[in-house]
Amino acid sequence: MELVMTEQRKKIHPHKFTLWIAIGSITMMFAGLTSAYIIKRNQPNWFEFDLPVMFWYSTAVIVASSVTIWLSVRAFREKEMAKYRQMLMATFFLGILFIGLQVTGFVQLWRQGITLTKNVSVSFLYPIIGLHAVHVIGGVIALLVMFLKAFSRKQKTYSAIPVEMISTYWHFVDLLWIYLLFFLLMIR
Repeated sequence: MELVMTEQRKKIHPHKFTLWIAIGSITMMFAGLTSAYIIKRNQPNWFEFDLPVMFWYSTAVIVASSVTIWLSVRAFREKEMAKYRQMLMATFFLGILFIGLQVTGFVQLWRQGITLTKNVSVSFLYPIIGLHAVHVIGGVIALLVMFLKAFSRKQKTYSAIPVEMISTYWHFVDLLWIYLLFFLLMIR
């Protein structure tokens, strides 16, 4: 009986497996987009531009949100529900702040005349970062659902699976943003 339980613990939860498949798919999508960006960069009319400083501020915010989601998972495992809720809420608001800073960065680009129709280099920037923003928005929605469940009186089970999954996803979008930022800085 103990051997069976040990074997079951070694297996990955089906929901976590599905999340990892989704993360792999998202990674492939961004690999394709950044590869196309590199290929198009060799065109003679390539336009170079500086990224807005707001993108750096948003990077600091999303890294801070990775710390708060990590603290949230830790608090959940230690059954410190007040701290869990607090860190989950902090992660949610940092996610909202990240999105706001990204929008502000795009507004700055737009005001500088760096629009979708300016050049092929810019036409890649908006979809790449925009798709990342869509994934962050999905994460923010999941954080909101988790936060509401944390205050639900109906929820009596304390499964760490959903908390671990949102944490994994959130760390992924954090790392993806850091990759995209440095990619855009190096490849410009």
